[in-house]
Amino acid sequence: MSTSELPLLSVIIVAYKSRDEIGACLASIPRRLSGGAVEVVVVDNSPGDGAGDVVRREFPWADYVAAPENLGFGRANNRGYALTRGEFILFLNPDTVSNAAALEHCVARLHADRRIGLISPRLQLADGSMDLACRRSIPTLWDGFCRASGLAAAFPRTALFAGYNLTHLPEDGTYRVGAINGAFMLAPRRALTPVAVGGAVFDETFFMYGDDLDLCVRVARAGWKIVYDGRVGITHLKGLSVAKDYDAMARAIFDANRDVYLKHFASHALARWKWRATFAVWKSVALWRARLRGHRRVRPV
Repeated sequence: MSTSELPLLSVIIVAYKSRDEIGACLASIPRRLSGGAVEVVVVDNSPGDGAGDVVRREFPWADYVAAPENLGFGRANNRGYALTRGEFILFLNPDTVSNAAALEHCVARLHADRRIGLISPRLQLADGSMDLACRRSIPTLWDGFCRASGLAAAFPRTALFAGYNLTHLPEDGTYRVGAINGAFMLAPRRALTPVAVGGAVFDETFFMYGDDLDLCVRVARAGWKIVYDGRVGITHLKGLSVAKDYDAMARAIFDANRDVYLKHFASHALARWKWRATFAVWKSVALWRARLRGHRRVRPV
């Protein structure tokens, strides 16, 4: 890419203990897309673990930024975003494997419909199943109860019970959703600029979780559509770059999502009490059900 050519797509990757996965992620990103250049910025939240060596040695065309400390997901993404110039911005996890067809398709959707503010393809786990977090509603109390109680899992094709992860909708379809996963969030820059504060797209008060849901709420409230398009897909090797203590991770996710609700849906004391109590019960029930099943894997999102 020449210094005078503005990139079509800017990809921002926040790495954390990602030495074993960053290579496959970067190798899957095309250098050009739909006739335009692609720029990549890697912000490394754990420099010294070897990921930086992989990037500098094998992918010198990527801009590598070694953070002075673990900045967290949102703050690191903001730092990368400030370095980009592309018309379209992709926030991408290092534990993903992309492909040109999916990227081209999603960028074409943004070209065709200028009211789309965020889009995600289908995210597939290593075993071929769908990462349910790539299309979600903004859950109501009822949606949360169905998810925590197991009703959503028992009746995944029934809209009344499946509102959280929208499992009643076709995986290979395309439609508006409430939220998508921070592992893949593609946006036109024109949609991010109005919601950015001081150049920061993500709310840096969220350190690790909740920042993607918060961004979805803000983008939607600004009048943009959030779209899932399951006609194309990428691979998400979920969990490779997070802690293996699933209880601690689940608690952190529940608490972060609670804080999103307190920020956006709790304008008075009663509402704040409602959401604090709801998430406390939801977290306890989900952890209890996981232990009852004889394993520690909790899937709060």
